[in-house]
Amino acid sequence: MEIDRAIRECSDRRLQTKYNNATYVIQRALALYSIEEVAFSFNGGKDSTVLLHLLRAGYFLHKGGQNSANGDLNDFPIRTIYFETPSAFPEINSFTYDTAATVDNMEKRYFLLSDNLFLSSYGLQIDTICTDFKSGLEALLKEKPIRAIFLGVRIGDPTAVGQEQFSPSSPGWPAFMRVNPILDWSYRDVWAFLLTCKVNYCSLYDQGYTSIGSIYDTVPNSLLSTSDSSDKFKPAYLLADGRLERAGRAKRLSSSNCGQRPVDSNGLSSLDLHKNSMLTASVIAVGDEFLFGTVEDQLGPNLCRKLHSVGWSVLRLSVVHSNIDSVAEEVEQKKSSDMVFIYGGVGPLHSDVTIAGIAKAFGVRLAPDEEFEEYLRHIIGDQCIGDRNEMAQLPEGITELLHHDKLSVPLIKCQNVIVLTATNVSELEKEWNCLIELTESNDLLTLLEPYVSKQVMTNLSDVEIAQPLSKLCLEFPDLHIGCYRTARYGSLVVSLKGKDQERLELAMKSLEKKFQPGTFKEMN
Repeated sequence: MEIDRAIRECSDRRLQTKYNNATYVIQRALALYSIEEVAFSFNGGKDSTVLLHLLRAGYFLHKGGQNSANGDLNDFPIRTIYFETPSAFPEINSFTYDTAATVDNMEKRYFLLSDNLFLSSYGLQIDTICTDFKSGLEALLKEKPIRAIFLGVRIGDPTAVGQEQFSPSSPGWPAFMRVNPILDWSYRDVWAFLLTCKVNYCSLYDQGYTSIGSIYDTVPNSLLSTSDSSDKFKPAYLLADGRLERAGRAKRLSSSNCGQRPVDSNGLSSLDLHKNSMLTASVIAVGDEFLFGTVEDQLGPNLCRKLHSVGWSVLRLSVVHSNIDSVAEEVEQKKSSDMVFIYGGVGPLHSDVTIAGIAKAFGVRLAPDEEFEEYLRHIIGDQCIGDRNEMAQLPEGITELLHHDKLSVPLIKCQNVIVLTATNVSELEKEWNCLIELTESNDLLTLLEPYVSKQVMTNLSDVEIAQPLSKLCLEFPDLHIGCYRTARYGSLVVSLKGKDQERLELAMKSLEKKFQPGTFKEMN
């Protein structure tokens, strides 16, 4: 069988792994359901085309593969469904039908189901449905004993959230099993398969289209435009970064949204807040090395200072074990803060549990993120060959990648949790500056009036100053009033922090009036 042979003879180990996993899913489905009970939803796109040939290969292997009497496959009995819509590209329709034999009357279109058509190359049996997906599916399942449908869904597709390789249909839909053999395939994997197997695909992909929707929301990917002309585009397989696959999908705002104020994609309002408003942050460090005292944590205090510089109040700085449950419990407790910053425990090592802990805290699974995987591939190449790249597994449905030209890998944001990858102060400085620059363009962090502070030293004992400081806190509840010593018998430092310089001066004068002149010495 030519597909199976092409994959096994190629040198792409990653593609071979993806192929083996996908055909295994197909063979399991064919073992669970009879051939009359399965169907394949085909839409003419690249993912669907990949699945067509994987199904051919999977059926071949299911029937005995290399041990079968016939080493090739001419019979493909899996029923194929094609939903034809007025908004589909003509090229998509042509790709589906051009290789079909002109049996019966191909020009005829049926309101619901057409007569069966056959693709002469593969013996493909097609039912064309000309209504909407749900209505057509309901009618088809009433007429045919279909219990499972193969779909070309990949992680990153809008419909992929929450799906597994075998997923029952959603409530309110006809009952059937969704089978997703290429759920964990990336853009690179799709094109590696199509080019390795040398199979035909829709001509639009050679015209710069990388993700095809309807004629109303799809244009060629501008990243593939040629240098000599803005109207000419390179083929889709030349797109360097699969994370930009959907860059050709045009987004239209409905009129009902006009005039509404923007809201951040993770639920934080981007409305301007009063300069004296207070937003709270929590900081979590992950690593046994901190708890053992092997490494001194310099990032936490530095990050607290940076947050104060943009007007945020840090509620808590905590350190947790390199353990998924420990991270999950801490994130669960702290996610009520306006923002949570977490660092440490990010990478491929056994102790790198931060991402898994965040996923558990939000009650979601880890799933391959194709966009993030493309970034990693450019940095580490093919070093992570295997069933999956563990570093590219991110919390599904809640993850946003924060891109910046100065960052080789984007920062990860899950709801209101930002994952920092810095391991030292200089790296933190770089990541923080990138966050601030991103804030200027998309309101990532609301920048408030920064805190101002005033510090004085005194030789008063703790007992002497305790009551006056307590009264001062009652007089100025809007200020943070604290004190500390650098040595048990040294000077006491009194610190006042707030967002109004005049209030600080008033508080300081009030404190000085309670003691003899010269009791306090201002610090620089």
